[in-house]
Amino acid sequence: MDAHLRDLRYFVATAEELNFTRAAERLFVSQPALSKQIKQLEELLRVRLFNRDRRSVTLTAPGQALLPQAREVIRAWDEAQRAVSDAAAAEAAVLTVGVSSSIGRGLLPAARARLAERHPAWRIRIRQVDWEDATAGLAAGQVDAALLWLPIPDQEAFAVRVVATEPRWVAMPAGHRFAGRSEVAFEELLDEPFLALPESAGVLRDFWLAVPERGGRPVRIGATVSNADETFEAVEEGSGVVLLASGNAEIYRRPGVVTLPVGGLSPSRLALVWRPDDHRTVIRDFVGAFAEDRSAGVPAH
Repeated sequence: MDAHLRDLRYFVATAEELNFTRAAERLFVSQPALSKQIKQLEELLRVRLFNRDRRSVTLTAPGQALLPQAREVIRAWDEAQRAVSDAAAAEAAVLTVGVSSSIGRGLLPAARARLAERHPAWRIRIRQVDWEDATAGLAAGQVDAALLWLPIPDQEAFAVRVVATEPRWVAMPAGHRFAGRSEVAFEELLDEPFLALPESAGVLRDFWLAVPERGGRPVRIGATVSNADETFEAVEEGSGVVLLASGNAEIYRRPGVVTLPVGGLSPSRLALVWRPDDHRTVIRDFVGAFAEDRSAGVPAH
């Protein structure tokens, strides 16, 4: 009987950690389950792979001989999976990118150009998704990647590359009492009615309401909005004010809306987000087409 790939992954993790507890945590399995699989692999190979006592775990000579070969088998299988995924994806040759608002900033045209150099048959399709889904279709598998404002619900489940960091501004009706100012402090806005994203947007909703900076003071909600068009129509109508990234102040410029810098707020971060288990070459190259924003202090995962 041949060894399963799972058994080789368990062996490699244990050989690299030289600790069954740490290896089990790394593999997200219980230690008894890991020990059982290692024992089965040893019985299959008819050798002892590890020397074990209460204080240490070391590789035997057969274990040392198996380790580089096991790594190579795993690497080859991972490459095979990538090749199969690439072949299946190439039949469609469309990369769908979810967004919830206009991106601007020259990001998508530059990414398209860079991606075309490596994958000339591929095209990028933009899918607009309302803020009810703060992941713009990524969590539901409706898009391949998304350009999103952080934070998003369950962010730790995704791979993230921050591509722009910008201060938060405020948009208000042209007739607002602060409209003639060059800047406004956030504490001056605490009693203003704010436009809010849907409750399903979770942490993203809280971010654009600046809940952490309110010191526990409740938010006055003037209206709930589902997308950018609704937002700026509501601002013009006087339903409330809304925070936005400074770059979007130019993108959504309207005669009836005034935008101002806001003091006392942390910056906003625009990120490319994708699923970490998507190993397709085109995803890797699409991510590489976006320069990482070094000012953000958030590494690519």
